Amino acid sequence: MNIQQFQYILALAENRHFELAASKCFVTQSTLSTMISRFEEEVGIRVFDRKRKPVELTQEGLIIVEHLKRIVNDLEQLKEISREMKGEIKGNLSISVIPTVAPYLLPLFLQSFADKFPDLHIRVNEQSTEEIIRQLKARELDIGILSIPLMDKDILEVHLYDEPFVFFDAGKTGTGAVSLQNINSSKLCLMEEGHCMRTQVMNLCELNKKLVHNQLNFEFQAGSIDSLLRFVRANQGTTLLPYLSTLDLSEKEKKHSRKFSSPVPYRSLGLAVHRHFVKKKILKLLHKHIQEKTAMVLPQKKISGDRLAPV
Repeated sequence: MNIQQFQYILALAENRHFELAASKCFVTQSTLSTMISRFEEEVGIRVFDRKRKPVELTQEGLIIVEHLKRIVNDLEQLKEISREMKGEIKGNLSISVIPTVAPYLLPLFLQSFADKFPDLHIRVNEQSTEEIIRQLKARELDIGILSIPLMDKDILEVHLYDEPFVFFDAGKTGTGAVSLQNINSSKLCLMEEGHCMRTQVMNLCELNKKLVHNQLNFEFQAGSIDSLLRFVRANQGTTLLPYLSTLDLSEKEKKHSRKFSSPVPYRSLGLAVHRHFVKKKILKLLHKHIQEKTAMVLPQKKISGDRLAPV
C-alpha cells in the first residue's frame, strides 16, 4: 500500500463518485478504481460498497477511512515540520473566522499578509465558534480567529486584541459616554441563538437574570451584524456593536453611537490552534501582522471591564 492509494480512498469517501474522485486526483477513473481495489485486496477488507449508487463506505471502510485521515494528516504535518526547519513559508494555510469578526478584521490584514508570502496558499472561511473548535480538534483546520478564552485543553490560544463594545441607539443621538447599567433593555436587539456575541451581550446586561419586556410585539434575532443594524435602524431600537464594525458607519450614524463609561465592556479576540499545531513560524508571523494592523484602528487606551467568555 502507498500514500497515493490513501489519497484515492479519501477522495472517493468524500465525493462518493468514481469519476468525480478521479477528477479531483487528476487520474483516470480506471486508475483510481484499480488502485483502490489493490488496497482492498492487500488488507483483505472491502472499503466501499460499489453496488450502491452513489457508492457507500462499508462499516469496516468507515473505520479504515478515519485511520487513513490521521495517517495522511501526520504525513502533511511532517512536511510542515521540515518547512519550519528550513525557514520556508509555503504550502497551505486554512483559517476560519467567526462571522461577527470576519467582515471587519479580514480587510485589515488578509491581502497584505498574503502579499508578503506569495508561496503560501491561504483559504479563509466564516464559521461559528462551535464549528471552528470541532475542526481544530479534528485537525481539519489550521487556525481559528474567535473570541477567547475557550478553556479547552486540546486548543492553544494566542491573544490578539481587546475590542470594546459601542452602544448604538437608532432613535437617539448623543455625545457623552453611556453607562452599561442605564441601558433600556426593552429596546435592545441581539444576535440569534448560537452566536457568542449574543451570549456576551446578555451576560453584560444581565438579561439572563431578569425578565425583559420588549416594546415590540414581535421578536427578531439577527444572523449577522449587518442584519442586526438594518433591523435596529428600521425599528428605532438599540444594540451593542463591536468597535471594528462601527468604523464604516456614516457620519450621520456615528452620531447614534456612544462609547461606554468605565468599566468599558469588551471582548477578547485571539488565534486558536490545536495543541499539536506545527506551523509555529506562520502562526507567529500572522499574530504579529494582525496586531500591527489592528493597533492602527483600535483605541489605544487600556480597556478595563469584565472579561467575557464565548460559548
